[in-house]
Amino acid sequence: MDGLLTKCLFEFIGTAILVLFGDGVVASTLLKKSKGENGGWIVITMAWGLAVMLGVFIAGPYSGAHLNPAVTLGLAAAGTFSWALVLPYIVAQMLGGFFGAVLVYLYYKDHYDITDDPAAKLSTFCTIPAIRNYGRNLFSEIVGTFVLVFVILALSMQNNLPEVGMGSLGAFPVAMLIVALGMSLGGTTGYAINPARDLAPRIAHAVLPIKGKGTNDWAYSWVPVVGPIIGAFLAAVLYCLVLC
Repeated sequence: MDGLLTKCLFEFIGTAILVLFGDGVVASTLLKKSKGENGGWIVITMAWGLAVMLGVFIAGPYSGAHLNPAVTLGLAAAGTFSWALVLPYIVAQMLGGFFGAVLVYLYYKDHYDITDDPAAKLSTFCTIPAIRNYGRNLFSEIVGTFVLVFVILALSMQNNLPEVGMGSLGAFPVAMLIVALGMSLGGTTGYAINPARDLAPRIAHAVLPIKGKGTNDWAYSWVPVVGPIIGAFLAAVLYCLVLC
């Protein structure tokens, strides 16, 4: 049990750090009178990649640093992770995502208070599609998460491991993968590709006393959950067919 508690603790911490820095850069870019206001998409995608890298550095040695329920499910479906650990990992990730989002709100509270645009405030917590087309939005999340999980599975193969072992070095290719996904495939939905990065902060947005926050957009909230799960399972299937 101590081993499981340690793994879950670091999944919690790693996911919280991921969301703190990831949602933090969106808040810095979108909220009024922030020093980073209007920083743009390149700043956001680069910081999200670094956010993932930081989470992996922290959690990698202890839990494997999934930091994403879709990754956990995909690895389990591919046979590289125990199904017995799936639920505890997902609970820890969701709690970490919620906590990280609360920290972003507390950190930027003054800026939330003077920002008039409810959509901008919601965007600092979770994703909103650029064009609302649920079928296309779902497809975007499926493809993005498929690429994420398939590349992670490929990186775990022996031929891709440097002689010193992946260790912390594994954080760098995954960070670059997140940056590439954001720059290339993030323009449609904001590339959630992670329910703990979208649903958990969306719940935080719903319960926090944010001035003038507006809707939580529950009508869209299923897309960044269902899409990543489907994409992760498809990646696991292809991995088992061609790489196992």
